[in-house]
Amino acid sequence: MKKKTAALLMTAALTASLLGGCGGNGTAESGSGDAAEETVETAEDTAEEGAEESADTADGSEAADNGSADNAGAGASYKVGIVQFVDDASLNQIEAAIEAELDAKAAELGVTFDYSDYTYNGQADSTVLNQIATELVASEVDVIVPIATPAAMIMQNATADNQIPVVFSAVSDPVGAGLVASLEAPGSNITGTSDALNTEAVMDLMFAADPDIQKVGLLYNKSEDSSKAPIEAAKAYCEEKGVEVIEKTGTTNDEISLAADALIAAGAEAVFTPTDNTVMTAELAIYEKFIDAGVPHYTGADSFALNGAFLGFGVNYVDLGTATADMVAEILVNGADPASTPVVTLDNGIATVNTETAEAIGLDYSVFEGMCAEVKETVTAEEFE
Repeated sequence: MKKKTAALLMTAALTASLLGGCGGNGTAESGSGDAAEETVETAEDTAEEGAEESADTADGSEAADNGSADNAGAGASYKVGIVQFVDDASLNQIEAAIEAELDAKAAELGVTFDYSDYTYNGQADSTVLNQIATELVASEVDVIVPIATPAAMIMQNATADNQIPVVFSAVSDPVGAGLVASLEAPGSNITGTSDALNTEAVMDLMFAADPDIQKVGLLYNKSEDSSKAPIEAAKAYCEEKGVEVIEKTGTTNDEISLAADALIAAGAEAVFTPTDNTVMTAELAIYEKFIDAGVPHYTGADSFALNGAFLGFGVNYVDLGTATADMVAEILVNGADPASTPVVTLDNGIATVNTETAEAIGLDYSVFEGMCAEVKETVTAEEFE
């Protein structure tokens, strides 16, 4: 588990010792009238000086109080828990963008967002994610930022009683996952940003590149809520075209690899995967299988293309992470209510093509120009620069 460990600081109590005053020799010359008069005058002078000093001190204190009132809220510090579902190029990109924007907003607003001690990676393990949730609640963080649907659902359960605000990122179907009542009015302590996929747009690209496809493979993890809606949409699209659908699923890298083999053996001419984190983590291990078979892999995020898939279609994850951090600042600093803060959904009209893969399978992607907001090019790597 990737974890920046939270330090527990203990302060030692300091005991102040009282210093006793030193007495005189007790030999005052009581018979001296001049000395007595001088003593009275000295006492009067001291009283006057003390009164003046008290007045000056009072004026200074008032000024200090006014200064404090003027700076109310400045210098506040907030604990921000960040929980990444799994280590992959997409989610790493989002986390980095969140942290960069929190730093920028902190400088702008004169506050501190402490996330370094409360950032975790669940490595796609629900047991680990639940342990992380317990630790964040015990640490009394001010907000939790889960990245991806499975992490968001566990953080939602962990905050049901304590109502710690939750601002999720990269949740494809917040309503379908039961995280919010609606995109416009979430209705509880949770809101965030969505990377909802336009499945029809992806399928349009697929058939624009090859109008004669007769078999489409669907590769995904059936346990991931984010995959359910786009897979159903892809089935409906293919059914309307009279195209055969071949479904293969897996929950681990090995199972996904076997599922890819099965799709190729079954004669799939193109394969579709939504924003599925399980397939994303396996992409580097399977993309060459599809290249060798001449099968283009169409996916729901640019990071798939970075890891070898032919095409990734979806939102800009840097923009998504930045928008997530902005929502965190609005809730913590400006007092926005998550229950009435609408979920942010970005325009997902960007197609990212792996030029090395396109050349290897001999597929011309120039036809995509004009079909989406932008066509970007990438080559195979593990992480974004």
